[in-house]
Amino acid sequence: MIDVIYFAWVRERIGMPSEQIETDAATVADLVAELRTREERYALAFSDLSALRVAVDQELRDFDAPIGAAREVAFFPPMTGG
Repeated sequence: MIDVIYFAWVRERIGMPSEQIETDAATVADLVAELRTREERYALAFSDLSALRVAVDQELRDFDAPIGAAREVAFFPPMTGG
């Protein structure tokens, strides 16, 4: 089981802040591909990966990062300073 957490507009499009899922995904990209096939709302949320950032166990990573024994994957839009 892995905790998948959604922030900002990703959460709004998917309709929930987080969920626990069972996955065999090896990388974040594999997880995204799996999520996209679930429902239209997931496909919409993950339609443009350039508009998303990801953290694995609270460390900023690329989409080709391995999931391995990670407990948490979080998706969020890029942060801006002000």
